[in-house]
Parts: sequence; C-alpha cells; structure tokens
Amino acid sequence: MRRLLDVFLIFLRLGLTSFGGPVAHLGYFRTEFVERRRWLDEAAYADLVALCQFLPGPASSQVGMALGISRAGLWGALAAWAGFTLPSAALLVAFAYGVGLVGDVSDAGWLRGLKIVAVAIVAQAVLGMSRTLTPDRPRVLIALGAAMAALLVPSAAAQVGIIVVAGLIGWRFLTMADAPRASALPVTLSRRLGTAFLGAFVALLVILPVLREVVGGPALALMDSFYRAGSLVFGGGHVVLPLLEAEVVPTGWVTPDAFLAGYGATQAVPGPLFTFSAYLGAVSAVGLPALLAAGLALGAIFLPSFLLVAGALPFWNALRAQPGAQSVLRGVNAGVVGLLLAALYSPVFTAGVRSTGEFAFVLGTFAALEYLKWPVWLVVALSAGMGALVWAGGP
Repeated sequence: MRRLLDVFLIFLRLGLTSFGGPVAHLGYFRTEFVERRRWLDEAAYADLVALCQFLPGPASSQVGMALGISRAGLWGALAAWAGFTLPSAALLVAFAYGVGLVGDVSDAGWLRGLKIVAVAIVAQAVLGMSRTLTPDRPRVLIALGAAMAALLVPSAAAQVGIIVVAGLIGWRFLTMADAPRASALPVTLSRRLGTAFLGAFVALLVILPVLREVVGGPALALMDSFYRAGSLVFGGGHVVLPLLEAEVVPTGWVTPDAFLAGYGATQAVPGPLFTFSAYLGAVSAVGLPALLAAGLALGAIFLPSFLLVAGALPFWNALRAQPGAQSVLRGVNAGVVGLLLAALYSPVFTAGVRSTGEFAFVLGTFAALEYLKWPVWLVVALSAGMGALVWAGGP
C-alpha cells in the first residue's frame, strides 16, 4: 500500500507540473525516475520508451503506466495514470462547465513562460539520452538521419517507419559481442495474464462497434468512438486530434467552435493531451450527464494503452535480453533520440520561442536544469511567474 501511495503522489505532482507535451513528459520522467529516484537505469528507461513508441496510444502515458506496474503491479499502473491524468482532466471538465469564460489564454504570459521552459526540458532530455544511446558514430548517424526524416515527413506513419528502419539498421550493423547485459525491468505480471490483456484489447476493438449497432445507447456509442481513437493512433499527442474530430463533430455531438475552444484550453493545462477527451465528453450532446460522459470518454481513450502495456510487459524483459533484440534496440533507441531531436525543433522550439529574448530565457532555464541542478518543479514555477511578469500584456 505504501508503494501504491508513493506512485500516486509522485505522478500527481508530475500531473500538476508537466507542461510541454509528450516529449517534455518523457524528459520529466527521465529526471524523476532515472536520475533522481533510480527506479531503473538509463538503458531500461530507453528500452521502455522504445516499446511505447511501437504501441498505439500516448507514449508518455504508457511509459507512466509501465513505471507504475514495475513499482506496484497493476494497481500501480492505475495509480500512475490517475495521478498524471486526473488534474488536467478535472481542469478541462471545469472549462467545459464554463470556467473558461476568463477568455482566451493562448497568449497569456504565464503560458508563454511554460512553453519556453518546455524547450529547455526537452533539450536536457535529448542531451542526456544521447550521451547513453548514441555513444558512437554509427548511432549518431542513425539519430541524425531519423531527425532529418522526421522533419521532412512530419506524420505519425513516418515516425513508425523511422523506428522500424532504425531497428533494421541496428539488427544488421550494430551487433556487439561485448555489449553489457540489459538490466531487467521489474514486472510481476505473468505471460498468461499478458496474453489475456492483449486478447481483451483486440476483442473490445471488434465487439464495441457491434454492440453499438445491436444494443445502441449513448454510453456504448461514446465508449466505442473514444476506444477506437485510443487504439488506432500512433504517435499520440496532436495526432489524435483528427481522429477525435471525425468522431464527435460530424455526428453533431460537439460543434466545431466548441472543439477548437477545448483544444485551445488543452494547451494551457499540464499532463497528457489525451485528457482533451474528458472535455469532449463533457460538452457532447449525447444525452448523458456531463460528468458521466466525461468519465466514459476519458476511460475509453486510455483503456487501450493500459491493455497494451500490461499485455506487452510480461514478454518484454525476455525479448529485449536476446542478442538480436539488443541489436534492434540499439538502432531503435538511436532513432528515438533522432525523433526527440526533431520534436525539439518542431513543435517544441517553434511553438515556444518567437524572439531572441525568449531564446535567452531558454538558455537560462537550461543552465538551471542541467548545470545548477535546480529541481524541475522549481524551474517550471519560476518560468511561469517570470512569463507572467515579462509578457503580462502579450506580445
């Protein structure tokens, strides 16, 4: 019980302070669980990120669930998800009820400060992971090639293709006889249970549309739409937006203006962008109470991630310990560094830095994080405060 409470409280703090999107979230997690708490080492964390990049759904939330499982079993996954997700979901439901009448916050000074510090957090994550995952010329070249490809072809399908190609290059060229043995990620789930979770993921993907047609009802319709969106999106984050829009706007559940307003509000809250689903559920004209609809939408969009992570982890340690798999992972991890490098530029840098003064702000926050070793929460809080003071009147 103590471990379970620790997991929840740690992820609750992250859920309240993790601004900057999924790439920044991976940086927060690395700082918290690899450097500070040492729940796992750099190689195990990198391999876990690589696994979640392969799975559909929000990669950062999946990494959080996996860390929760490694620390406190299945209940740990739920505790990690609840702590990381519920703060932003609650804020967005409140926005749906009308708290957002304060007006447009998209260019608020404090939000600009948070976007800027996200650049420094992602830069620190890229630098830290590159030291371990690209220590030689071949892996540096893979990372740079992945970054170039991701910038030239910015799509979720391209990201999956880049990871596959990087893995194939690793399998062919990065075999190392003297490579250190991969450290195991503590997982107590059995393979039989993992197989059951993977079966449940596929079964729900097939059964929910059938039940929606045969049984009907707004609850099943809502669950089917959001479960499918969470199951079929690779890359997570902003990639899910067109899927969600296709599910809720043409059906008349949500107006285009309400959709865009909620998306704008989502940029101003911490935590995963998938919590946008709670807002959409709350404002959906499906004939359900707003809180119930918000809960169903939120649970349905994250359920595929839980089933996939819990299903894959029991097989992961054995697979990643194989020599061939290790070669593939060396290539994949170098490719992930490249994808992070590309994301550092777009959308993180391009969205957060619009002037030389803001770039100077980035350098200062990076120095505070990397060299002064200030805690992330302190740098985030100071950045929001400085942004509110410096850009109080907008640009």
